[in-house]
Amino acid sequence: MKVTAEKNEKVANMIFASIYPLYWNRLEKHGKTKEEFHQVIKWFTGYDEKKILSLIENKVTYRTFFEQAKIHPNAHMIKGVTCGYRIEEIDDKFEVYKQCRRLEKLIDELVKGRKMEKILRKEKT
Repeated sequence: MKVTAEKNEKVANMIFASIYPLYWNRLEKHGKTKEEFHQVIKWFTGYDEKKILSLIENKVTYRTFFEQAKIHPNAHMIKGVTCGYRIEEIDDKFEVYKQCRRLEKLIDELVKGRKMEKILRKEKT
Protein backbone atom coordinates (compact mmCIF):
# COMPACT_ATOMS: atom_id res chain seq x y z
CA MET A 1 0.00 0.00 0.00
CA LYS A 2 1.06 3.56 -0.62
CA VAL A 3 1.12 6.27 2.01
CA THR A 4 -0.52 9.55 1.04
CA ALA A 5 0.00 13.02 2.44
CA GLU A 6 -3.54 12.82 3.86
CA LYS A 7 -2.82 9.49 5.61
CA ASN A 8 0.43 10.87 7.04
CA GLU A 9 -1.37 13.96 8.32
CA LYS A 10 -4.18 11.91 9.86
CA VAL A 11 -1.66 9.77 11.78
CA ALA A 12 0.43 12.82 12.73
CA ASN A 13 -2.63 14.37 14.38
CA MET A 14 -3.59 11.29 16.39
CA ILE A 15 -3.14 11.70 20.14
CA PHE A 16 -0.49 9.40 21.59
CA ALA A 17 -2.50 9.07 24.83
CA SER A 18 -5.34 7.46 22.86
CA ILE A 19 -3.04 4.92 21.15
CA TYR A 20 -0.88 4.00 24.16
CA PRO A 21 -3.63 2.03 25.99
CA LEU A 22 -4.41 0.11 22.79
CA TYR A 23 -0.78 -1.01 22.56
CA TRP A 24 -0.67 -1.80 26.27
CA ASN A 25 -3.91 -3.83 26.25
CA ARG A 26 -2.64 -5.88 23.33
CA LEU A 27 0.67 -6.57 25.05
CA GLU A 28 -0.95 -7.35 28.40
CA LYS A 29 -3.26 -9.92 26.76
CA HIS A 30 -0.12 -11.69 25.52
CA GLY A 31 1.51 -11.76 28.95
CA LYS A 32 3.97 -8.93 28.38
CA THR A 33 4.95 -6.50 31.11
CA LYS A 34 4.79 -2.74 31.16
CA GLU A 35 8.56 -2.80 31.74
CA GLU A 36 9.06 -4.64 28.44
CA PHE A 37 6.70 -2.23 26.68
CA HIS A 38 8.53 0.81 28.03
CA GLN A 39 11.91 -0.75 27.27
CA VAL A 40 10.93 -0.97 23.61
CA ILE A 41 9.63 2.62 23.58
CA LYS A 42 12.78 3.84 25.33
CA TRP A 43 15.06 2.07 22.87
CA PHE A 44 13.16 3.49 19.90
CA THR A 45 12.48 7.05 21.12
CA GLY A 46 14.83 7.70 24.03
CA TYR A 47 11.84 8.38 26.31
CA ASP A 48 12.03 7.03 29.86
CA GLU A 49 8.89 6.11 31.79
CA LYS A 50 8.55 9.57 33.35
CA LYS A 51 8.68 11.23 29.92
CA ILE A 52 6.22 8.71 28.43
CA LEU A 53 3.73 9.48 31.20
CA SER A 54 4.25 13.23 30.73
CA LEU A 55 3.56 12.93 26.99
CA ILE A 56 0.39 10.98 27.74
CA GLU A 57 -0.73 13.53 30.33
CA ASN A 58 -0.09 16.40 27.91
CA LYS A 59 -2.02 14.60 25.15
CA VAL A 60 0.67 15.19 22.54
CA THR A 61 0.07 14.26 18.92
CA TYR A 62 2.08 11.56 17.20
CA ARG A 63 3.80 14.38 15.30
CA THR A 64 5.03 15.92 18.55
CA PHE A 65 5.79 12.49 20.01
CA PHE A 66 8.14 11.64 17.15
CA GLU A 67 9.55 15.15 16.58
CA GLN A 68 10.72 15.35 20.21
CA ALA A 69 12.07 11.79 20.21
CA LYS A 70 15.70 10.84 19.80
CA ILE A 71 15.02 8.02 17.34
CA HIS A 72 17.55 5.23 17.79
CA PRO A 73 20.26 5.24 15.11
CA ASN A 74 19.47 1.58 14.33
CA ALA A 75 15.78 2.28 13.69
CA HIS A 76 16.52 1.91 9.97
CA MET A 77 16.95 -1.81 10.70
CA ILE A 78 13.24 -2.16 11.53
CA LYS A 79 11.90 -3.74 8.36
CA GLY A 80 8.98 -5.81 7.24
CA VAL A 81 5.24 -5.48 6.86
CA THR A 82 2.88 -4.11 9.48
CA CYS A 83 -0.69 -3.01 8.94
CA GLY A 84 -0.28 -3.76 5.25
CA TYR A 85 2.67 -1.41 4.76
CA ARG A 86 6.24 -2.47 4.02
CA ILE A 87 8.18 -0.15 6.31
CA GLU A 88 11.28 0.17 4.15
CA GLU A 89 9.12 1.28 1.19
CA ILE A 90 7.47 4.18 3.03
CA ASP A 91 8.80 7.39 1.51
CA ASP A 92 10.97 9.47 3.89
CA LYS A 93 8.74 12.50 3.27
CA PHE A 94 6.13 10.67 5.38
CA GLU A 95 8.42 10.51 8.41
CA VAL A 96 5.70 10.45 11.09
CA TYR A 97 3.90 7.61 9.35
CA LYS A 98 7.14 5.66 8.94
CA GLN A 99 8.02 6.08 12.64
CA CYS A 100 4.48 5.06 13.62
CA ARG A 101 4.79 1.86 11.59
CA ARG A 102 8.23 1.17 13.04
CA LEU A 103 6.81 1.40 16.55
CA GLU A 104 3.94 -0.89 15.47
CA LYS A 105 6.47 -3.42 14.17
CA LEU A 106 8.34 -3.42 17.48
CA ILE A 107 5.07 -3.96 19.36
CA ASP A 108 4.17 -6.80 16.94
CA GLU A 109 7.50 -8.48 17.59
CA LEU A 110 7.09 -8.17 21.35
CA VAL A 111 3.58 -9.67 21.13
CA LYS A 112 4.89 -12.57 19.04
CA GLY A 113 7.50 -13.38 21.68
CA ARG A 114 10.59 -12.32 19.77
CA LYS A 115 13.61 -12.05 22.06
CA MET A 116 14.29 -8.55 23.35
CA GLU A 117 17.87 -8.73 22.00
CA LYS A 118 16.43 -9.12 18.49
CA ILE A 119 13.76 -6.43 18.93
CA LEU A 120 16.37 -3.90 20.10
CA ARG A 121 18.39 -4.09 16.93
CA LYS A 122 22.16 -3.87 16.97
CA GLU A 123 24.54 -3.40 14.06
CA LYS A 124 26.42 -6.58 13.26
CA THR A 125 30.08 -6.27 14.16
